[in-house]
Amino acid sequence: MNLQKQQRLVIDALEDTKAQDIKVFNTTALTGLFDRVIIASGTSNRQTRAIAGHVADQARKNGLQVIAFEGEDTGEWVLIDLGDIVVHCMQPAIRSYYNLEEIWGAHPVRVKLLPTGPARAGWDDDAPLDSADDDLDA
Repeated sequence: MNLQKQQRLVIDALEDTKAQDIKVFNTTALTGLFDRVIIASGTSNRQTRAIAGHVADQARKNGLQVIAFEGEDTGEWVLIDLGDIVVHCMQPAIRSYYNLEEIWGAHPVRVKLLPTGPARAGWDDDAPLDSADDDLDA
């Protein structure tokens, strides 16, 4: 599965569980370990764990390997490592304190919203889903 489809899978899973303030960052210029960092917030420990669990479940269902799944015990900050994408599901206070956007946020990715309902039936799954401000995805 290509990177854009993996990214869309993660974003859809986050949206399914009502994650808030979803941000996607292109990290190819910053590290060779992964290509995207996705950060999202949950309103409670229970929701943060549910968000992360759903992302991991959807990844596995679609053939992606979950390399690491950490932080589920407290639910304040749950990390899912999918290889090319690292997902951080965080409580707002923890997110504000650690400010990962400052570390990884040099190259935000604008993600197109997908149509819902009947309009989704005609959506082209091969159409580009994102674009980076710095043209790294071009």
